[in-house]
Amino acid sequence: MKSDLQKLVEMVRALPLTLESNQTSIQYLTVYYFNAKTIEMPDLDSPYLYLPLDGSMRLHTPSGIMDYLPGQYSLSAIDNPMSGQVLTFSAAGDFLALAIELTLDDVISVILAMEDDLAERIANDQIASQTMEIADNNVISAIAKLCSLLDAPDQLAFMGQHMKREIIFEVLCGSCGKQFLQSIINIQQAGEIYAANSWIKQNFKKPFTVEELAEQRNMSVSSFHQKFKSAVGMGPLQCQKRLRLTEARRMMLDEQATVTDASLEVGYESVSQFIRDYRKMFGLSPKEDILNLRQHLQK
Repeated sequence: MKSDLQKLVEMVRALPLTLESNQTSIQYLTVYYFNAKTIEMPDLDSPYLYLPLDGSMRLHTPSGIMDYLPGQYSLSAIDNPMSGQVLTFSAAGDFLALAIELTLDDVISVILAMEDDLAERIANDQIASQTMEIADNNVISAIAKLCSLLDAPDQLAFMGQHMKREIIFEVLCGSCGKQFLQSIINIQQAGEIYAANSWIKQNFKKPFTVEELAEQRNMSVSSFHQKFKSAVGMGPLQCQKRLRLTEARRMMLDEQATVTDASLEVGYESVSQFIRDYRKMFGLSPKEDILNLRQHLQK
């Protein structure tokens, strides 16, 4: 049986490739094809995952020299490479790789959606090595599934962002997860902040103040708010609102809850305010959004 990496190589090689950079129909996915020693690294402001597919490479980073075999990905957010070179070419005499652009908003969105204290455990290096190994393999599997959609534009239009979130989730759970998370949030007290974030996830339906959260962490209000926003990408009350709206969306989609029932259940006192916040976050009114989602899921 072929491995996910082998399947991925075959799918990428079936594309009409030209030397160096090849933009695919997936906006955030670029394929790189070289027959010379020097590797051109992506020129992106956002963090990205770089995965050699066929052939091995060496990257020169601010922290030193790193070698990668096929299937071993690098993350620019951890060590943004200054230059790269091919160590070994493929059997076909070339070097094949791909890059996936990951915006800060993408990563923050996935962190917020994680269950319970997972982000906190990642930050505190509490993920089992076997779990990380499985997650690293799942990264390759998820990228292979993503590439299988290159010939299915209708599915890609709906599934593209979902697949990207899956890749980010597996990266965070993998061997580079802690470094990746800390590089994204750029904060030393990641454990304390994500403990507070875990508390918000469990209590987002209830009213609370930033002052109460800061007191729980023995921090001043200004220090807590600044560190939380730096870590999570938004303030605690914005985080609460996002969680409320996301849960209400799930209730309306999965449990057929009405707009009124969903808004009250997640803690809103005003249905009209809920609808305004919902439209601002998802771009449509609750009824329009749920109808649109159901139509996509039925295809």
